[in-house]
Amino acid sequence: MDTSPAPARGPSPDTTRAGRALRTGGPTSGDGGHTLETDATDTDSDSDSAGPSRASRRRRTVLLLLALTAVTSATALVAGLLSWAPDPPVPARPLTVTEAERLAAMRVTNLRDLRAGVHVTAGAGAARTDLVGWVDWSRPLLYLDVGGPGAGAERGLLQSAGPVLVTRPDPAAVPTPAAPPLVPPADRWRLHRLTPGAALAPVLDLLLGLAADRPDPSPAMDGGDARWVARDVVAAGPVDVLQAPLPTATPASAATSGPAATGPDGPTRYWLDRDGRLHKLVTRLPGVGPVTVLLNRIDRPTLRPVDALGGRPGLPRALTDAEQRRLDRLPARLRGQGGATLTLTAPVGTDTNLRGAGWLSWAARTAYVAVADLGVPDRRTLLHRDAAGLSRTDVPAEAGGGGTAETPGRPPFPVPAGSWRPTRSPRDDLDLLVDAAVAAAGPVAQRGAAVRVREDLTAGRTVDVVELRTGDARLRYWIDRDGSLRRVELHTGPGAWAQVDLSPAVVPRLGPPPRAAPPSGAPRR
Repeated sequence: MDTSPAPARGPSPDTTRAGRALRTGGPTSGDGGHTLETDATDTDSDSDSAGPSRASRRRRTVLLLLALTAVTSATALVAGLLSWAPDPPVPARPLTVTEAERLAAMRVTNLRDLRAGVHVTAGAGAARTDLVGWVDWSRPLLYLDVGGPGAGAERGLLQSAGPVLVTRPDPAAVPTPAAPPLVPPADRWRLHRLTPGAALAPVLDLLLGLAADRPDPSPAMDGGDARWVARDVVAAGPVDVLQAPLPTATPASAATSGPAATGPDGPTRYWLDRDGRLHKLVTRLPGVGPVTVLLNRIDRPTLRPVDALGGRPGLPRALTDAEQRRLDRLPARLRGQGGATLTLTAPVGTDTNLRGAGWLSWAARTAYVAVADLGVPDRRTLLHRDAAGLSRTDVPAEAGGGGTAETPGRPPFPVPAGSWRPTRSPRDDLDLLVDAAVAAAGPVAQRGAAVRVREDLTAGRTVDVVELRTGDARLRYWIDRDGSLRRVELHTGPGAWAQVDLSPAVVPRLGPPPRAAPPSGAPRR
């Protein structure tokens, strides 16, 4: 018996076909089953390879189309830019009758609108001056903040009323100006004269010259050079840009004390709306260079002149019975009060701005004041007024009460000996102002000669500002409702107002200045 193990055998053909049938789900008999199994396997393989290939071809096609579209659009855009040309500007032309009438009436329109905000740029580069503030053509009055790299000594606040110009210098102010405070500061204002040929002078003249009480000659009628230039849009809306000469006559101002002597140095353009309102002006002025004026037609507050310019104008009227009684009783009330301390602010000349402090006695009809001139800060003038007249002497600042030129101290007491210069009557505005403050305790002006200018406020008290004339002097008394005198104002020669502010107080006995001993051998009187 053969006991050797039988050789290993693989699966039978039937078993193999059965397994294939199970995997393929097809018949297992004969050659037909083998064919089905092979076809199914090949189909699965083709399907797996064809799916991703078809998706990739689709993505490539889409990307190619997008790239082609982008290239086509860019090509068209470049070609369009190269071939595009802007519409040609409308050429300048003569004014129509309507445009000429609007331009001719521009200054009357400004006067009718009373006021406007202004922003002026004058000059260029390091010489540029900027002015921001307001112009009131009805008074006329300018209230501006002056700045810019070319402002120089005029840097600070400025007010101008007719021929009188006052400034409040601020050398430490930042170069960029801002709108000044609507209620101006009360202190440090001084009468100022612009240097002849200064760039600021023709600019101020230009601003004040933009108003008139009658239309200018029509550019369409006088054969002038006026032209319509373009249309533009400003903050207020559409405007026409017109080119025409500046008005030939401007009102007298603090800058020139007469009509402007110099005209524009080149063409002037006006941005004018349909109602004839000016919104912008561009020109060139000799000695200044390019000038641009921007007007804000809705920024038009009521302006308040500073005290040196007379304060608010008010509405002058006759005194009521109560106001007249207070004025009639004023001398007796002042004599009853006895005296007051006084503070003096007197712009009496373009180069003479005085400040002072001292005492006044209505009972003794005497005043004693230390006066400083802002232009001479290291000196003091001692002014003494009594029944014998007025006397002055000049001393160093330390011997005259000290303090600063802007706020000097009261004079030394008792009255020192010195080279006193007597005079029997007032000889200048300073003498007139001090004499008027003392004389308020004397006879009252003729009844009916005084008018009430306005109501005002000083030292927290409501006062009536009463104006009267005594001889050639134009005075204002500030009388509170208790009948006390709080301020005396004098209209000075240059057209400004000087003030003595009074505060009732007990004052020392103000004796006369000691007389210097006569030289040995001189006759005694």
